[in-house]
Parts: sequence; structure tokens; C-alpha cells
Amino acid sequence: MSTPFTPTVGGSALPSDAPAPSTQRNVANRGGAANPSAEALRTKFGAAVHRVDVVWGETSVIVERTRVQEIVRWLHDDPSQRYEYLSDLTAVEFRDAEQPLEVIWHLRSIAFRRFLRLKVQLKRGEPLEVPSVWPVYKSADWLERECYDMFGIRFAGHPDLRRILMWEQYKEGFPLRKDFPLRGRFSRAEQLRQALAANPEARYSMEELSIADAFEDLPKEMRNRLRSGEKTGE
Repeated sequence: MSTPFTPTVGGSALPSDAPAPSTQRNVANRGGAANPSAEALRTKFGAAVHRVDVVWGETSVIVERTRVQEIVRWLHDDPSQRYEYLSDLTAVEFRDAEQPLEVIWHLRSIAFRRFLRLKVQLKRGEPLEVPSVWPVYKSADWLERECYDMFGIRFAGHPDLRRILMWEQYKEGFPLRKDFPLRGRFSRAEQLRQALAANPEARYSMEELSIADAFEDLPKEMRNRLRSGEKTGE
């Protein structure tokens, strides 16, 4: 028997006398009160927390690259944190050649009404690789693939790290890197040739293929209704 699903109610972990949520006003560009989770991370992980920034009222914590998964798992599992939602995962490369490339995770604790931006900085010349957080957040699957596709960042431990927007045989590099030419490195004819040569069915899983095959096992009357455009449930 599967475990029953229990929804997380916003603010359910806060004291009953906690103030109602409201829009912040007159927020300073720098400084201000940090998310309480930042200090908790310093206490728990010490030197693995490199820096804490508060910009426009939002807290960013720069952490050690090798300990990302450990930190994310603690934020997710610890009853005092409960960051149950990975809302986004992306990267930023700056035009300043001296500035490190950043990998960024946007974490939300619905129960505590908290938002935390977790960052790792990859210095120039270092391998573009960080631990995958897929074992903690299954929603990281496609997000990490997109980050790999656009920036070339590898996520160690990802179960199926391959391109998701560009075709798998794409040879021009990574489109969101600053060194990528706006018109691409290859001619439009070469890009078209590569796209037509790709075999998208080569990477279908057996489960996906079995779902497609199952259509042929449906009764003829039902197949005809589905072909006519009738939606399921009608």
C-alpha cells in the first residue's frame, strides 16, 4: 500500500502567533535581515559556507562545490528547515573573465514561507562539474539536463545526463556560454543536416515504447475514436 499524500500548507510550521505574510516595502539593495537558514547552515557546515549575501531582501548562500548534495539534503530533510521544493536550477556566466561561473539552486520552504538561493562558484580553469541533487529532488532531472545543454556543466550522479533542448549530436558547443557566437559556429545548412541526421527514437526507453505499442492493443472502436480527436474522459 502506498503512503498517503499529505499536502504541505503554507506557513504550517510557523508558530500560531506568527504575523500574516505581507509584501515587503522599502527594501534595501544590500543588507537587511538574512534568512534564518543561512546562520543554521554556518553552524552545521562551518567552512563549507563561503559567504552570505542579502540583496533586495533575498538571501544567497555561496557554498563549497563538493558538499552541495549534502547541504541540499540537510535543507530538505531537517525538520527545522523543510525546503521541500526546488523551484529552479540555473547558471550564470559573467562577461568579466575574472569572475567565476555560478551554478544556482532556488529552494523554497513552503512550511516556513522561506526562500533560499544556494550558489556554487566555479573558477576559470576548474572543471565545470558539481554534484547532482537529483537524489534529493527528482524535479532536478530536466533542470540539470537543461543546464548541461546550455552551459556545459556536468552534474555528477545524474542518471541520464544528455542534451534536452538541442539534439544530441549537436557539435557547436553550449549556447548560453559567453564565447558562443550569436549566429552559431556552423552554417545553417550544416545545422539542418545534423538535425535531419539525428535519430530521436534511439533514446526512447522500453517503457515509452511499450506505451506507444499499447495503442495497438486497444479495441478497434476505441482506436478509431482516439484517432478522430476525441479526448480521454469524454
